[in-house]
Amino acid sequence: MIKSVDHIVLTTRDLDKCIDFYTRVLGMRLEHYGKGRIALRFGDHKFNVHPPGFDAGIKARTPTAGSLDLCFLADRSLEEVIAQLERHGVPIEEGPVVRTGARFAIRSVYVRDPDDNLIEISEPAEKA
Repeated sequence: MIKSVDHIVLTTRDLDKCIDFYTRVLGMRLEHYGKGRIALRFGDHKFNVHPPGFDAGIKARTPTAGSLDLCFLADRSLEEVIAQLERHGVPIEEGPVVRTGARFAIRSVYVRDPDDNLIEISEPAEKA
């Protein structure tokens, strides 16, 4: 029945810090659409961003900043990812470690975004 994910909603406590982290550190593109709506795009994917006070109409029962645990596949080596994170002063909480991904084994590092969401950034473990 389910083919793929279309988008994910990211609830944030601080819109400016959220946008800065995802655009400057992770390289996503900021997009404005609709009536004051904001999205972060990467590849064929996007996060819709809900800042404090945003009324989305229908939404999660209890949208909470910092409750996501996300895993991304990087478009570069994990060593380059680590160097990028270091350049931006983003501490690595764990890794590199090998984990089980959705399609293959992955080698990952874990960081936190400004809302304390857990962000895993990975490469296929075969590259390691």
